[in-house]
Amino acid sequence: MSAGGRDRLRLPRWWRRRRAGRGARILFTKAEAAPQQKLVTRLGIVALLLAAVVALFWFDRSGLRDARDGEISFGDVIYFTMVTITTVGYGDIVPVSDRARLLDAFLVTPVRVFLLLIFLGTAYEFVIQKVLEDYRMGRLQRRLRDHIVICGYGHSGRIAARELVAKGCDPDCIVVIDPSEDALYDVADAGYVGLRGDATHEGIIRASGIERARAAIVSPGRDDTNVLIVLTIRSVSPTVKIIASVKEDENFKLIQQSGANMILSPAKVSGYLLAEAVLHRHTSDYVCDLATSHGRVKLNERPARPEEVGRGLRDVTDGLVVGIQRDGKEIGFWHAEAGEIQAGDVLLLIEPTDRAHA
Repeated sequence: MSAGGRDRLRLPRWWRRRRAGRGARILFTKAEAAPQQKLVTRLGIVALLLAAVVALFWFDRSGLRDARDGEISFGDVIYFTMVTITTVGYGDIVPVSDRARLLDAFLVTPVRVFLLLIFLGTAYEFVIQKVLEDYRMGRLQRRLRDHIVICGYGHSGRIAARELVAKGCDPDCIVVIDPSEDALYDVADAGYVGLRGDATHEGIIRASGIERARAAIVSPGRDDTNVLIVLTIRSVSPTVKIIASVKEDENFKLIQQSGANMILSPAKVSGYLLAEAVLHRHTSDYVCDLATSHGRVKLNERPARPEEVGRGLRDVTDGLVVGIQRDGKEIGFWHAEAGEIQAGDVLLLIEPTDRAHA
């Protein structure tokens, strides 16, 4: 076990499906196969089963009796097959021999039940499920406000979601978009809202309520996919804050031109920390403390309070002010302009956490 016991054994898919099904909020908006393909496959199965029943009755037609003329033609067999499979049973053609009755009981009846299940399943998947899914989608879109959309539930996406919750974000306000069904069950286990689909598709992005979102985190694991997702999000919502990851430095400018507000390179940050850990003993630990929710100190930014205006940085009592954002300009604590806090300043502070007090 690591990371505070969060890592756990991978449960079998059928058990995870069962667990996630209990109140899980997963929207399956992308079918595994095209609806036309599924429908053709099922119609083919129905046709084969009907043909098998027709052949069965035809070869055992001597065990059937037609009350109209006493003769069993091929058309009579087809007619008897259909009224038997559909359980209509007019009674004009009936099985009279023991063998015919046994065949109907032990072979035709299972086929009848199986065909009924196919028809019910098809009706549910293509009609009822769509209605339910549209209803759930509508409820989701009406409820979500000021939420965070995470595109890609890989390693970076998981950590980002976990840190957001640890820093006070409600799990209900995190929407994860991922094409993997297994990833979506992990999302449901964590308490987030899962939306299955491709985040490069405009329909999926709109379904996440991106227009009303606080921010979007784009981390699918590929820079080319990053660009497409950022472009899609920006085309739907020109104002939402987009934070994107990048693997290769050469793609930084391309993702920035796509519309990302902030771009981070996890590999580069890791490299910085690794090099710093070689040269110094404590600095890397301190930086990790600042960045994570479980550290002894944390970075925070907030607007300057009215009672702090006109006072010095050392007069701020809830943390150590290390920087100021003023009129779009970054001012360090060492600059002369930082000597006095002004109205409209945004303060960057280092604050102790509950762990530090403990």
